[in-house]
Amino acid sequence: MGCMLQIVIAMVLFFVMMFGIGFILNMLMKTTWFPIYLFVLVLVPLYIWSTWDHAASFGANLTEFTFIDWLPVVAALVGAYVSGYAIRALRIGGYKMF
Repeated sequence: MGCMLQIVIAMVLFFVMMFGIGFILNMLMKTTWFPIYLFVLVLVPLYIWSTWDHAASFGANLTEFTFIDWLPVVAALVGAYVSGYAIRALRIGGYKMF
């Protein structure tokens, strides 16, 4: 039960963190989907590289990631998407500062 609570809290935190960072980046850079590209092209490979065991094979390294490891990643990706959707909705609504 305690482990499940930790993963739920981690997912909420990663969602909120990526939503906030994505929203700010979208406002500053005037782009809509940049946070998703940043997350997929920079942050996910950086995480995989930092946990990579150079003594193990490629397959062994990939099988070390479990479903629990990917849940916060998916939550963060959803947060980045929702931030882009929110910015787009604000722009369509007529808000010029976004």
